[in-house]
Amino acid sequence: MSNNLPSNIAIENVIQSKMRGRVAYQGFVSSQVAVTFSYSKLYNDPSGKGYQRPINKKRCSDFADYLSKGEDSLYTPILLNAAGNWEFHAYDKHRPNLGRLICKKKATLMDGQHRLGGIKDYISETDSMLNVPFLAFHYLDDDEEIKLFDVINTKAKGIGTSLSRYLNRDNDDVSWVATNLILRPESPFFSKGTLTGKRSKEKNITLQNLYSMVKLLTKKSLLEKLSKEKKLNLCLFYFNTIKELFPDEWEDNSLYRMTHVTCLNALAIVGNQIINDNYLVKSQQPDSVKIAQILMNLKEIDWFSNGDLKYLKGAAGSKILASDILNCIKK
Repeated sequence: MSNNLPSNIAIENVIQSKMRGRVAYQGFVSSQVAVTFSYSKLYNDPSGKGYQRPINKKRCSDFADYLSKGEDSLYTPILLNAAGNWEFHAYDKHRPNLGRLICKKKATLMDGQHRLGGIKDYISETDSMLNVPFLAFHYLDDDEEIKLFDVINTKAKGIGTSLSRYLNRDNDDVSWVATNLILRPESPFFSKGTLTGKRSKEKNITLQNLYSMVKLLTKKSLLEKLSKEKKLNLCLFYFNTIKELFPDEWEDNSLYRMTHVTCLNALAIVGNQIINDNYLVKSQQPDSVKIAQILMNLKEIDWFSNGDLKYLKGAAGSKILASDILNCIKK
């Protein structure tokens, strides 16, 4: 793709700085300029120096949807390499680091192609204008550019799904319930759960695991419409009952598999049916006595880690185990 511009672009109020000895520019441009003043070097670029993946239209669409949320939709600067084709002119000698940036050719886009793709979709659909932040290096050679792209995409670690659920707990009921299952001392997961997603021998259940479990326990039923407080109480009642009926199986996650993810999800699937079948609508409470009697049938399952359960993995394994448990309960 050509890096030529139809005419020079002037960007005002740009800050010139240095990063590790490299001159860099920071500022904002209108969304109309942002989608035209850079280009991506695809991995199959004829120069042999390309590195970007083909653009994923769904990711662009998802970002456009994010932008539609209004003032809460903040985002990070796009990262560019001006490759020596941009000139900085300070406004005056008293402000040598603030001035006008003249773009004579397109910069290469190192990070942010899906953000820009989403911005392009958004402004096209809404006929609006956004201020887009950018950070541009004055000059990186091809190999430096590729190396920085590689670092951004392989060395930097995402925060992880569990921590994301925790940060979003005030905006999402299921995240709130899952978080409280870890934080509350009365929860059977209090000593077993980790908020950050990093497991240990003792804390083998992540917040994301509990998020999925809560969804399975409450999905597609009258339970789904309950308040977050009632959902939490339901989870506490159900899993505390299991813990009380099977204390050894619950506590020892090396000898038994009851608190392994596949089994917890199976128990949640079973719980969804049991609680719905034994929910007292008038009092808006589960029939605790009846449900405890039913859960006694869990003793029919071989929960040992070296038993048949060790072969069950993932969502498919959870469904198979849930089916076996329901068959035991019916007996």
